[in-house]
Amino acid sequence: MPDMLKQLGPAAAVSLLVGLIPLGFGILYAAGPTEQRLAIMRPLSLAAIFAAIHGTALGLVNAFRYVGTRDTGFNSAVYIGIAESLVPLFFDFGCLMLAWLCVALGVWRRP
Repeated sequence: MPDMLKQLGPAAAVSLLVGLIPLGFGILYAAGPTEQRLAIMRPLSLAAIFAAIHGTALGLVNAFRYVGTRDTGFNSAVYIGIAESLVPLFFDFGCLMLAWLCVALGVWRRP
């Protein structure tokens, strides 16, 4: 895992960082629920979803570009590239799941 993080390009790193933003705001909402914090969660969640799709699509494009420029076709490097392209999707959706669990906790705590 640490080796993979060293190989992240700027677009993949941004797509992973965007997933952390709703998580931070979800934790803030759980700590002190307000309407403003709840209202910002929806657009931040959409941004994280789009970042996850962007990071995954970019990884798939790079994997398919690798196939197109080599005569070997699909080999283990391609499968590794496809697997790594799914990381932003799983990471961002995992962050979103935790963020909305925090929001649910904040709604439950709200008077």
